[in-house]
Amino acid sequence: SQSPELLLVDEPVAGLTDEETENIGSLLLNLAASHSIIVIEHDMEFVRQIAKTVTVLHQGSVLCQGTMDEVQNDARVIEVYLGAVEKI
Repeated sequence: SQSPELLLVDEPVAGLTDEETENIGSLLLNLAASHSIIVIEHDMEFVRQIAKTVTVLHQGSVLCQGTMDEVQNDARVIEVYLGAVEKI
């Protein structure tokens, strides 16, 4: 039987309904009890619900890693993905 230790999941909720997204989230959380899971996803609300650690990549390199709150408040992430914020 197949029993992988690592699962790589690429955009598992793209195009899904809210109910389907919730079901996929529950499935991944259940699998995480016995597997390591890497999820590539652009839906940050979904990522917030399932991830303990978030890694942000930029041009093929790790830009930032931490909790969702740490990543969303990181100046480098803000600059790269939202543009530089002007100081008033």
